[in-house]
Amino acid sequence: MRPIPPARAGALCWALAAPLFLAANLVTGLGWRHPPYSWATNNISDLGNVHCGVWDTTRPRYVCSPWHPIMNAGMLLTGALLAAGVLLTWRALGPGRLIRVARSLLLLAGVGFALAGVFPADADENWHFLAALLVLGAGPVGLTLAGLAPRAGAPGRLRLPTLAAGLLALTGAVLFVAQRDAGIGMGGMERVAALPYPIWACWIGITLFAAGGPARRIRRG
Repeated sequence: MRPIPPARAGALCWALAAPLFLAANLVTGLGWRHPPYSWATNNISDLGNVHCGVWDTTRPRYVCSPWHPIMNAGMLLTGALLAAGVLLTWRALGPGRLIRVARSLLLLAGVGFALAGVFPADADENWHFLAALLVLGAGPVGLTLAGLAPRAGAPGRLRLPTLAAGLLALTGAVLFVAQRDAGIGMGGMERVAALPYPIWACWIGITLFAAGGPARRIRRG
C-alpha cells in the first residue's frame, strides 16, 4: 500500500477536526443536568471545567460538567489535528509573506485549542487564558489573512468563503471580548468566534483531499 502524501494526510486531519470538536461539545453537554448546558449562555470552556460550582465573576453561573474528560480530550485532539493540518499542508497553502503569517497564526490557534484541553479554565486559569487568546485572537486574524492570500495557494483559490469565515470569526471575537452578545448569548457569540476556523479547515481539507492534494486544480469559491 502506498503511503498517503503529506498534503493529503494534512487535509484529512483538517477534515476530521470540526466533526470531532462538535461531537465533543454535544456529547459532553448531554451530561449536564441541573442546570442543563446552554450553547447560548455557557462558554465552550464550561464543558471542560473539572469542578462543580459558581464560576466567572463577570457572568456568574453554576457550572457542573460530569463528562468533562470527553471535552478536554476532544479539545486536545482537535488542536492536534488543526496544527497537523497546517504543518502537513504547508506548501499547499501557497507562497508569499502574507500566507506565511496566516499559516503561523492558524498553527498557533491549533495550539490554543490543544492548550484549552490540557488546562481547563478552573484548573489553571492563566494557561487557559493564553489558550483562549490564541483561539480567539490568532485564529480569526489568520483566517482573515488566508482569505487575502494570492490565488496561487488553496485559500486564495477559495478566497471569498475563506475571507467570509475570517471576518465572521473576527467580528465574533471582538463582540465576545466587548461582552456584546447581539441577542445570541455570550456562549453563542464565543462560538461565532471559535467555530469558523475548524469548520473552514474541515471544508478546505475535504476539498484538498478530494482533489488529490495541491497539485490538482481547485475550483474557485
